[in-house]
Amino acid sequence: MRLVIVSGRSGSGKSTALKMLEDAGFSCIDNLPVKLLTGLFEHASGAKEGIKQNNLAVGIDARSLTNDLIQLPEILNNLKSYGVSYEIVFLDASDEVLIQRFSETKRKHPLSSICIAIKEAIEIEGAMLDPISTLADRKIDTSNMNPHQLRSVVRKQLIPSSENNMSILFESFAFKHGVPIDADFVFDVRCLPNPYWDVRLRKFNGNEKAIINFFKGEKEVSKMLTSIANFLQMWLPRFLKDNRSYVTIGIGCTGGHHRSVYISNMLKEIFIKDYANTQTWHRELN
Repeated sequence: MRLVIVSGRSGSGKSTALKMLEDAGFSCIDNLPVKLLTGLFEHASGAKEGIKQNNLAVGIDARSLTNDLIQLPEILNNLKSYGVSYEIVFLDASDEVLIQRFSETKRKHPLSSICIAIKEAIEIEGAMLDPISTLADRKIDTSNMNPHQLRSVVRKQLIPSSENNMSILFESFAFKHGVPIDADFVFDVRCLPNPYWDVRLRKFNGNEKAIINFFKGEKEVSKMLTSIANFLQMWLPRFLKDNRSYVTIGIGCTGGHHRSVYISNMLKEIFIKDYANTQTWHRELN
């Protein structure tokens, strides 16, 4: 099991980093008390094999007791007995940037109060987190980063193998039943030849050989398929660069049984070569 501990001062981007890891398949727990780490892995070690192989990310911040943070080295050593590979990522930013972020978001610093101004709270928090900062394997200064840039840095440093792990779903549908509300792109293929009007083909759907053979002999279908594929091959990398974890592409026809199903299946065959997590969902058939 791999454990990533994400820590840092409030406002430095811990939530953004944890969200990115969650999108990449990590099980994430924010604000976990340090003392509970050992119990968490004791539970996992006695669980099913699939759970033991999970990647886990844990957020630890100043809300943990200072005495608990001091005990962190001992707790991490104990985790080695459970076969846990861990690393600590510490996010931080300059005092001025942290103050500005709290001002812009109107959020209250967790340590500020009537007696403690935000600048003082930020300084106190830094001292409290010094034990975990000292142990950090990676330190990331987020002073000059926006959330998209931080997600990109965390992805490249912690899970470089996920660079092409964006999930793509080609969803066939019938326009008469409405456009899928979660679609990022929608392509209308109602202009293509419709096998519905051949009574011998009407009972089949786009997954079946009779319909596949029908479309393979139609030049317009091939041109439409090429046009959609070329468009997506140009723009999907931009979605990936923007740290999108998934994209849904709607392919619609009149009934959602023939043209949209066939085109969705063909597009999956094209894109699964570059994006391993490519799937189809035929809404009207299901």
